[in-house]
Amino acid sequence: MRILKSSFAVVERRAEHAVKYFYTHLFWHNPDIRALFPAEPRDMERQRDRLFAALTHVIAHIDDEELVPYLRDLGRDHRKFLAGPEHYDAVGASLLAALAEAGGSAWTPLVEKAWSEAYRAIADVMLAGAAASQDPPWWDAEVVRHLRYGADIGVLTLRPHLPLPYLPGQYVSVSSARVPTTWRTYSLANAPRADHTLDLHVSRIEGGRLSTALVRDVVPGEVVRLGAAGGRVTLRAADRPATFIAAGTGWAPVRAMLEELMARARPPEHDVRLFVVARDGAHLYDRPLIDARAARHRWLAVTYITPAPGRPRIEATARLATALGNRGLWPDQDVYLSGPPQFVTETAALLADLGATPGRILHDAVPAVSGPGHERPIGFGEWFLNRPDPHWHDPGGRAPLR
Repeated sequence: MRILKSSFAVVERRAEHAVKYFYTHLFWHNPDIRALFPAEPRDMERQRDRLFAALTHVIAHIDDEELVPYLRDLGRDHRKFLAGPEHYDAVGASLLAALAEAGGSAWTPLVEKAWSEAYRAIADVMLAGAAASQDPPWWDAEVVRHLRYGADIGVLTLRPHLPLPYLPGQYVSVSSARVPTTWRTYSLANAPRADHTLDLHVSRIEGGRLSTALVRDVVPGEVVRLGAAGGRVTLRAADRPATFIAAGTGWAPVRAMLEELMARARPPEHDVRLFVVARDGAHLYDRPLIDARAARHRWLAVTYITPAPGRPRIEATARLATALGNRGLWPDQDVYLSGPPQFVTETAALLADLGATPGRILHDAVPAVSGPGHERPIGFGEWFLNRPDPHWHDPGGRAPLR
């Protein structure tokens, strides 16, 4: 394991070159594979980021017992890309070629052997996960309702042609024929319903072709594709105190988990605390529903965090820190975090400083900051503070290796 990490540290310094070399090698030697990838240059730039982020995640967790289930889920999910064993072989050959090119003199026969064996093991686990799944590669789902909140937030209600199994708090990947070969992950915003419909909360990102299509162009009657549900942040024991903290459209999975709590025969034994953070009052797009549910369920205490009118958005950060500091009792709480990656990282660190138990601060994986350095566009309703440093993030922590 040490040899993988040390050699990858060398490659990281030439990350952009390595990833560009990988795709050039892959498409040159396997021209038929090119059709499986986005045609737009900007989408391919994001795809390069996703590849390196996935590699970084795997290497960072190479000793983690959770890596095997992560890879199984990844293999199951890759069926939506029509990935077969021959594609894994092609990717492996091009990956080794790119690592050798970027590694330079550090790429020795011993290093090559370690990487060859590691990739084969990774591919075998992913292929086993794909073979074991009884789910379809994807679900076709009809758009039955499309609500707009301002120019950049959309709520889509979908009816899959076959029931899609999931738990509140999980996410799905989404694709539309309007933006072929492009998939993005969105959290499901409701607990399972008898009619099997699903809600997605979509924040349009500047330059994001799929999010723009979903928010501004898609109309009822259209069909989109959904990947299998993923993510492991779901409700824990009902007899423990719980706090939910959501920013932007990170409210979606929190809404789903709260629906699950509200549907239970017995109310929670402890009060449930909800903090909803937005860049301004106009972006609290679901506030009427939140207020109605808080009025109906007295065990739910809601705090809204926004900057004061006319004040910079950064003020919301200080207000959140103050509000969390005033509440106390953090060691006893299961804390559920949802929102943009920088928000999750900073809020988790703050909670740890306040005494929250690390194993009970729950959020989907935030990959390490690494890779070619392309900036991921930030949604108008997604990030309520200043634009962060260039950073890639898969909201569910499951980045395609393609």
